[in-house]
Amino acid sequence: MRRTTVRHMADQHRDALRGLADQEVPAYLRAHSGLPGPRSDLALLGALVEHAGPALTLRLVHDPDEYLRSCGTAALGRLLAADPGAVDLLHERARDGLWRVREAAAMALQRLGDDHPARLRATALLWATDPDPLVIRAAVAGICEPRLLRDPATALAALDVCGLATDRLRALAPGPRRQPDVRTLRQGLGYCWSVAVAGAPEPGVPRFLALAAVDDPDVRWIVRENRKKARLRRVLPD
Repeated sequence: MRRTTVRHMADQHRDALRGLADQEVPAYLRAHSGLPGPRSDLALLGALVEHAGPALTLRLVHDPDEYLRSCGTAALGRLLAADPGAVDLLHERARDGLWRVREAAAMALQRLGDDHPARLRATALLWATDPDPLVIRAAVAGICEPRLLRDPATALAALDVCGLATDRLRALAPGPRRQPDVRTLRQGLGYCWSVAVAGAPEPGVPRFLALAAVDDPDVRWIVRENRKKARLRRVLPD
């Protein structure tokens, strides 16, 4: 029932957006964002991503409003393959101070992966070596999306991205590991390893079991959190 409701809402938003000029869209987004409140309207965000052209996307991605900026950031996914400047802008949004904007950056990478999986793989592998933990986290969250891992090459790349990100975390001294941005990266790895391993169990399970043997407190936490996920328990040996 919930999926049907979400699809219906998205259809309503698409119809409404088609009837608006670009300059009218921000007001519509503000009125229907669901904020302030516990949850923003993701159906509207998805409809906006499908609707927005380059000019509207770039207007929204610079908006100070959190929801509008997140909408513009997610919509960047449609520009990444053709516009190198959009990649640089998304890199900045991946390290934004607002968490909804950072989530939208991962969504943009996933949209890139839908249409251009090789470009997603190259971007995620590059970002996984970035000095900023939030950019690394965007790479992990962007590529560890189950629908994208149906592609074998992307599934293997997701394991590589998780491995590079974990190595980056392990290389940090205890002090920097307590910083909020690093904790955000750790939290992402506490979820995404299970997605990556489930997407490619044959190479993924040995990598995860090797990770479980690492004597590092944050790696132990990552392993423990991923072991809680049913998707991982289904592929791990008894």
